[in-house]
Amino acid sequence: MLAIERRNAILAKLATDGKVIVSDLSAQFNVTEETIRRDLEKLDKEGLAKKTYGGAIVLDSHGADLPFNVRKRVNANLKETIAQKIADLICDGDSIILDASTTAIGVTKYIKNRENLTLITNSVEILLELSDKSGWNILSTGGTLKNGSLALVGASAEQMIRDYHVHIAVCSSKGIDMNMGISDSNEEDVCMKKAIFSAADRKILAIDSTKFNRRSFVKVFSVSDVDTVVTDEKPSDEWIEFFEKNQVELIY
Repeated sequence: MLAIERRNAILAKLATDGKVIVSDLSAQFNVTEETIRRDLEKLDKEGLAKKTYGGAIVLDSHGADLPFNVRKRVNANLKETIAQKIADLICDGDSIILDASTTAIGVTKYIKNRENLTLITNSVEILLELSDKSGWNILSTGGTLKNGSLALVGASAEQMIRDYHVHIAVCSSKGIDMNMGISDSNEEDVCMKKAIFSAADRKILAIDSTKFNRRSFVKVFSVSDVDTVVTDEKPSDEWIEFFEKNQVELIY
């Protein structure tokens, strides 16, 4: 395993577990503890983790984005469950917009058997996934490739989306909170999500259970601005009552 692959795996474990132990990582990756310490020092310097005595903890930085290859590994099973549920909501002939989230990529794989779809996306990976798909109308937003990501962002991408109207839009977020609402880690992604949701009849938020009661850096929408929330497991009774009060459909 290359050093960068090992560090990405460490980041994914940090994002899931909240902390890592040097001795455990040494055994897992079959490298010396000194090698792991160097990995953790590099992640600390890059602002992706906080090195501690004997290990590291997840960095509580609302504005930090994990590399795309790391995000794909974090809570992958939860995202898979959500992707399947969202795919069931998409029918032949629908027009849809998918954001550049890893969950949206999962949705793409589950709807490949649908016919006559119109799909708009700012995800380079989704475009690659559908490069051999015939019978669909597939549109790219264009725009600027976001650093460290396979997402297209910027004013031209947002304007392209605003020129269209679709049945369904699917976006994810970094957090959902009863007071702050739906939030994400940076303004570029938030502007894209606002444009995407503004173009759709039905706004679907894909959010796994670990993101509930969490606030990220920038507010996207109030919860009441979303039509449907799809998650991987039943939320608390308090959240169920909150969604009902705000007339938001909940699917889990």
